[in-house]
Amino acid sequence: MAMVDEPLYPIALLIDELKNDDIQLRLNSIRRLSTIARALGEERTRKELIPFLSENSDDDDEVLLAMAEELGVFIPFVGGIEHAHVILPPLESLCTVEETTVREKAVDSLCKIGSQMKESDLVDSFVPLVKRLAAGEWFAARVSACGLFHVAYQGCTDVLKTELRSSYGQLCQDDMPMVRRAAASNLGKFATTLESAFLNAEIMTMFDGLTKDDQDSVRLLAVEGCAALGKLLEPQDCVARILPVIVNFSQDKSWRVRYMVANQLYELCEAVGPDCTRTDLVPAYVRLLRDNEAEVRIAAAGKVTKFCQLLNPELSIQHILPCVKELSTDSSQHVRSALASVIMGMAPILGKDSTIEHLLPIFLSLLKDEFPDVRLNIISKLDQVNQVIGIDLLSQSLLPAIVELAEDRHWRVRLAIIEYVPLLASQLGIGFFDDKLGALCMQWMQDKVYSIREAAANNLKRLAEEFGSEWAMQHIVPQVLDMVNNPHYLHRMMALRAISLMAPVMGSEITCSKFLPVVVEAAKDRVPNIKFNVAKLLQSLIPIVDQSVVDKTIRQCLVDLSEDPDVDVRYFANQALRSIDAAAVAQS
Repeated sequence: MAMVDEPLYPIALLIDELKNDDIQLRLNSIRRLSTIARALGEERTRKELIPFLSENSDDDDEVLLAMAEELGVFIPFVGGIEHAHVILPPLESLCTVEETTVREKAVDSLCKIGSQMKESDLVDSFVPLVKRLAAGEWFAARVSACGLFHVAYQGCTDVLKTELRSSYGQLCQDDMPMVRRAAASNLGKFATTLESAFLNAEIMTMFDGLTKDDQDSVRLLAVEGCAALGKLLEPQDCVARILPVIVNFSQDKSWRVRYMVANQLYELCEAVGPDCTRTDLVPAYVRLLRDNEAEVRIAAAGKVTKFCQLLNPELSIQHILPCVKELSTDSSQHVRSALASVIMGMAPILGKDSTIEHLLPIFLSLLKDEFPDVRLNIISKLDQVNQVIGIDLLSQSLLPAIVELAEDRHWRVRLAIIEYVPLLASQLGIGFFDDKLGALCMQWMQDKVYSIREAAANNLKRLAEEFGSEWAMQHIVPQVLDMVNNPHYLHRMMALRAISLMAPVMGSEITCSKFLPVVVEAAKDRVPNIKFNVAKLLQSLIPIVDQSVVDKTIRQCLVDLSEDPDVDVRYFANQALRSIDAAAVAQS
């Protein structure tokens, strides 16, 4: 039998696997390209593997996507940067396929390779590739070309640079909207590589054409170009060329374009500067906040705090706050939710007096909103208001609403309140907490939702840490111990959970005198779930109590549980007994 030439085997195997009907096999083969390339060596990778891949672009999109990704890191396998140009043909082929994700990954890989190539190879190989794609008959090639110009332009001769600028200008006027979209999307990146002399003369001419395109999908991508180009232009040019475009876009007939302006507003304001923002963009922003499309109002509402940071408090109160008041009662719950997620951040901007006068009524309105996400968004940011107006005013105005929300019918709202309670406790002090929120903390321990009960148990531990063990002994511990006798086994189990969390905080003495007797009694419960939780709890108490207590009380209880009829109870009891033995060995 003839011996198989081992170096030939990987490429032959790859060919066979890529012709297989099983897509998973073909995909696995492509993902092993780097391994195959190492086996072949650099020269045979250049001469055999790469040409084969160039011819193998007619495959499933998932396989082609994997190939495009693999080739982006292939330079070391073909012999380094001096041979990087050999990887271009298969990627060029992938730039022409119909599937968008494959093309995008191929363009991404070409950019990685092109940015590492020597200038001579860039001119000899990369630039011709870009020109071929830009002149391609099939629109997919021209779409891909738009993402490569910024790499190709650097290091070119003046003649080639002129050709590339002209070619990009043609793509901006292409018959196919998909090509013009790609040109609009990549214009900012291309502009960063150009000499400043060509920005106003050529790039801005292309940009003006795209902003007037009859397709809204092109115009909305041009919005992103406003911010990118604004950073490249001189301030006076930015005001003259970019600002009018932004103002026009804010009144565009397509809501998608207006949505994009609202979404990009902060970046656009940074591009034109604070003075123009105050004089020209405030009216545009007010129009967006009052737009007749809910999606535009959602985007605009989400930027209200960032926008107000660019203004002085007087302008915010005069122009933006009336819109905010309207949005707080907007017919769309999603608009109100977007506003609630950011409005608390306006408190530090407006200051104490204006927050009390203007924002507090809005906060109270949103705290009572029928949509739970609105209430959640307000609750989660209360600390921002507290820092501005102080806890006294907060407790007078907002806390009654918070207490009401503590019994909200939506469990996520109750959960948010529980997580905020320790912060409230630390700021309100023991007196207010005992009067208003203390009873609720125990009520949550018996909630119907497990996540609420678990959060409530953690809450008790954090309160014990905040107010100290003496306070906990008076206000929490007796009620937790009473719960161990609750008729409902889930509530008994939650009492054990609270004990396990509080024991390290309360210390050895209270654990031995108060917790341990109750836990040992619970080991006789009729419900197996209670008993194996007792075993786990006893295991957690081992490091807290003295060794004599472990030997006299805990061990005996665990020995009894290790003989329980239930397999899970026996398992956890034996696990705890092993922990005792291990601790004894470690001490000796």
